[in-house]
Amino acid sequence: MRIGIVDLDTSHPENWIPIEHEWGCDIVGVYDGGSIHPRSYVEQFAKRFDIPRIYDDLEQMASDVDGVIIHGCDWDTHIAKAKPFVERGKSVMLDKPLAGNVRDLRQISRWVRDGARITGGSALRFCRETSDYFAQPVAQRGTPHTVICGCAVDDFNYGIHAYSHLCGIMGHGIQSVRHMGCVGMSSGGGEQRRVQVNWDDGRKGILIIGKAAAWQPFYASIITEQTCTQMQVDHTRLYRALLETCLPYLAGKTDQPPVAVEQLIEAELAALAAMKSWTHGDALITLLSLSDADAGYHGPAFADEYRLQKYPAKGN
Repeated sequence: MRIGIVDLDTSHPENWIPIEHEWGCDIVGVYDGGSIHPRSYVEQFAKRFDIPRIYDDLEQMASDVDGVIIHGCDWDTHIAKAKPFVERGKSVMLDKPLAGNVRDLRQISRWVRDGARITGGSALRFCRETSDYFAQPVAQRGTPHTVICGCAVDDFNYGIHAYSHLCGIMGHGIQSVRHMGCVGMSSGGGEQRRVQVNWDDGRKGILIIGKAAAWQPFYASIITEQTCTQMQVDHTRLYRALLETCLPYLAGKTDQPPVAVEQLIEAELAALAAMKSWTHGDALITLLSLSDADAGYHGPAFADEYRLQKYPAKGN
């Protein structure tokens, strides 16, 4: 499979490419939109990973590859950057978050319904700990009815991992979401949000996300009628789990997507419903009530903040 890499914003490209090479992928070239890194970084990156070409035109890249992986941390650019590849029938993998507003998520869904091959999102949906849990006999573990998932750092770029972890455990069918207030950190290091997620069959999830006083791992507590299982995710295995699940589909080795598109976008829709809830007095928000007019998570603002963290002296 000939792959193009779009945007080098995060640490993901440098960690994913060795695994992609193991799977026999040919990295044809890279394109970087310049949201985070200067051109010199892109040149050094291409040299470091023996990538033969730096593209300045996505249309040209789309003509030269079988598929693309879009890593940009400004998620508001994902749709525009995916479009040339979708229009040419090329596979698309979108790094998390897939998108930050309802309109873009619905566009992904329409593309897939029209035959596009698109997948991606958070690696937490496919983590080994979840697959190991479900490998146990149902008679031994029971059926999850209440799950608590959490992580730290921020509400969306990192928080989407917790939403995706929860969806990976509970599956499709989120009906509504309600913000349940914040937990303040006594050290002044921030506060975390508590979010209740309700499934249409009565199952429930609780998410704890946002800035904490200290780093926290990805974690989950799964309660069934028989057991309570606690898991802490080994982050060193996440990228391989994601790519081993998604690459065969992207390469056309199977026509069965890792996750159906309506389930794929459900984590981001739940996050958007949570934002609407806390901006509307912690009201109960159904996913069906979300519309294109609803506010989203602002990708350019996050990219600006992320760039300043990496290049604080010059801000570029």
